[in-house]
Amino acid sequence: MYLHAVGTALPERRYTKNDCWEAFTASDWFGRLNARSHAIAKSVLRRDNGIEARWLAVDSLDEVFAIDADTLHRRFATHAPRLAAEAGGSALHRAALAPEAIGAVIVTTCTGYLCPGLSGYVVERLGLSRHVLGFDLVGQGCAGALPNWQLASALLGAQQCEHVLSICVEVCSAAMYLDDDPGVLISACLFGDGAGAAVLSRRRPPNRRGVEWRETASLINPAAREALRFEHRAGMLRNVLTTAVPRLAAEHADEVLVATLARAGLSRDQVRGWILHAGGRDVLLALEERFGLDSEALRYSREALREYGNLSSAFVYFVLDAALADAAPGGWWWMSSFGAGFTCHGALLAVE
Repeated sequence: MYLHAVGTALPERRYTKNDCWEAFTASDWFGRLNARSHAIAKSVLRRDNGIEARWLAVDSLDEVFAIDADTLHRRFATHAPRLAAEAGGSALHRAALAPEAIGAVIVTTCTGYLCPGLSGYVVERLGLSRHVLGFDLVGQGCAGALPNWQLASALLGAQQCEHVLSICVEVCSAAMYLDDDPGVLISACLFGDGAGAAVLSRRRPPNRRGVEWRETASLINPAAREALRFEHRAGMLRNVLTTAVPRLAAEHADEVLVATLARAGLSRDQVRGWILHAGGRDVLLALEERFGLDSEALRYSREALREYGNLSSAFVYFVLDAALADAAPGGWWWMSSFGAGFTCHGALLAVE
């Protein structure tokens, strides 16, 4: 399987940490939460936490504090199809492919639910064939991008189609929840909205940089399920985020990397590019320490986190796009995503 092109999409409005802090202190929610919660939010939003801004699908930050099931579902139903189609359209444009060239479309999300799923909206908005193979993947959290590509690889390897459109879209502002739990508050300060897409093909595209999917592996550890997950309360998604997450991310990511490198007959020092989901600043630091990397190795993940926040499953598309745009040196690249479950996935990319 080869990468043909990557595309991304963001909401129209960008909000800084200071914007979010001022909106929070002016909201009714500030009075509903206790002094400890005020201190936690202030610490995250007023100090350097690796995030400078987020792009959110709201016209004003006042909207963020209208937290009820109908409002949040409406936000997802309005913006998820649009962002998914914009990212997919961008990838198609960069690939110089007509919509009818796409034989399958796979859409991943965890921040809302539609039935029929988002794939049908993408077909409609992009003018894909009515006979396209459509798949909707849900419930995989921040880890979702790699399973999406694994399914694409299976379809292409089985010669079901020539080109797959892979999309991850998250409207994290549609999964907003507030209470005095520290994990809930930190989540509200970390996540942003956005979508990433890729055209994946059976053959290497002509006159383009070669990016080939070679080896992949996954790890699912249900014993750590309670460390990071969504739960439902009052018809809304509530994010469970614990202090164990950076350690779990580093341990699971390392296990998947070691297994894949062994199968490929490669050593860690042969990896020249790192396309990693960030999670947050503490997660990146834990990954650097576990992998024995300097901060420069994860610069694309760090820069994406600073500008966009945690985009959940869509995040790695932004990291990959930045590395390609920067003409990062070729060789073996490692792409990895991890999240709810606790799950981790990784893939070796051969980049020319």
